[in-house]
Amino acid sequence: MANVKLAIVYYSSTGTNYKMAQWAEKAAQDAGAETKLVKAPELAPEEAIASNPLWKEHYEATKDVPEANSDDIEWADAIIFSAPTRFGTLPAQMKNFIDTQGGLWAAGKTINKVVSWMTSAQNPHGGQEATLLSLYTSMMHWGAVIATPGYSDDSIFAGGGNPYGASVSVDQDGNMVEDVEGAVSHQARRTVDVASRIVEGS
Repeated sequence: MANVKLAIVYYSSTGTNYKMAQWAEKAAQDAGAETKLVKAPELAPEEAIASNPLWKEHYEATKDVPEANSDDIEWADAIIFSAPTRFGTLPAQMKNFIDTQGGLWAAGKTINKVVSWMTSAQNPHGGQEATLLSLYTSMMHWGAVIATPGYSDDSIFAGGGNPYGASVSVDQDGNMVEDVEGAVSHQARRTVDVASRIVEGS
């Protein structure tokens, strides 16, 4: 398997997608990938963050995680995105990050990046699939190679059966409802595998 450089770009207000990103990073490293775990810059005002104890706690706990930038995208052979759904689409923080990659896109530097996407919502029908599809639409504009998990492993079914990407429901206390660690890990390994085939063939 070719050496693959994988950027894991996440946004998380209370920690769910950060945990998913960490699972993905470990699985990718175990598969031999070089990784960077970075977060989309926070846009919410301090007072909004402070109004939610879980948000405030997570914000403080992850202050040392590097913020994502265009260099991370250019560096990567593959990218896994992870962020919650907001009204059936990307949160503003992740959308802003993607929107600011126009310079790379214009220079053709997003072409053939292998991408995959994970998400969360308060319930299984809270916009998870719509959120995944909305990111993939943007990735088509990038000229990226989309690597969804499909039904390529039993862990997909165990994690809720979403073929577009790992997705999890989160209860009122911020706990994940489904056991998606296996699905996340498989998705990361699959992303690295697809990317290695492209790197080898380039």
